Amino acid sequence: MPTVLGTLRRLVLAPSPAEVTFARRGFPVASSPVTRRLEAVPQAVVCGFEWGIEARGPREVEDRLRLVDAEQRGFAFEGATMAFTVLDAMGRGHRTRDLLTGAGQPHVFLAYIGIGFAMARLPRQLWPKVLPDLSGTPYHPTMSWLAVDGYGFDLAYFHTRRWVDEQRVPSPYPWQGAPGYFPRAVDQGIGRALWFIHGAQHRQVASAVRTFAPHRQADLWSGVGLAATFAGGCGAAQLAELGEEAGEHRAELAQGSVFASKARVYAGFVPAHGEEASQALTGLSVADAAALGDECAVFADAASPADPPAYEAWRTNVRKRFAASDPGRGTG
Repeated sequence: MPTVLGTLRRLVLAPSPAEVTFARRGFPVASSPVTRRLEAVPQAVVCGFEWGIEARGPREVEDRLRLVDAEQRGFAFEGATMAFTVLDAMGRGHRTRDLLTGAGQPHVFLAYIGIGFAMARLPRQLWPKVLPDLSGTPYHPTMSWLAVDGYGFDLAYFHTRRWVDEQRVPSPYPWQGAPGYFPRAVDQGIGRALWFIHGAQHRQVASAVRTFAPHRQADLWSGVGLAATFAGGCGAAQLAELGEEAGEHRAELAQGSVFASKARVYAGFVPAHGEEASQALTGLSVADAAALGDECAVFADAASPADPPAYEAWRTNVRKRFAASDPGRGTG
């Protein structure tokens, strides 16, 4: 049952489900079954956030999250993680850590993105408090760069004119000791957002990527590949055309798809559109793509951060696999 304070926090911090629709955001797409299915993603995030920000404790939130359809459950965990991160950063305890070492562990990849959504609503002075201590859990802290990806997605989705039309670049921040890599991880999130902003219309997405400075396009294509595989919205023929549109950055597109497959397999649910996208963008089943991701993994040493970080070394290893199978293309 929500508290009075929780309800006030929701009213101040949470957008309504209507506010995250493409029409309300002013995105250049017409309503269709595809856009409505894509809109369900941010709406699930909003629901998870509302439950998290209002609840008396994590158990109440977890009970609600278990009722969400498997297709949207990870996104709802994303929103709940966002809420818990805001509360923890404001000195309200260790809810995020408890969630991600408990019921949220299968959804940790999306949960990191939820931390990034919280970062977009918190001053940078509080950012040192947003990442919970998940020592001993898989993929931490290497995959915590997905939080910066989530931050970039949020900027592009809610402030599209500044971060997409005007193509602003965020100031560096020493996330995991790698301030130089911070804008690149933000661009990966902006690339994911372009998939939603253009309603999975592959040619429009590709055109949008090409308006950015050439040195930013590789990371943007990686984000597109992740979104196309995880969120869906295109059929096999359109995805094949997307690969052609990526051109020299086809390996980046495939790398994003591999990371999406890894997240799906880890969460234990693979929708049909994920399998179709993986085959189209990587030539691999979701299971094989996830296995490739594991083969290429590089894990960070939290005590010895590097710039570029282990996360980027992991991405590079995946890209090289695809570049090697297509020697006419670069590694990005």
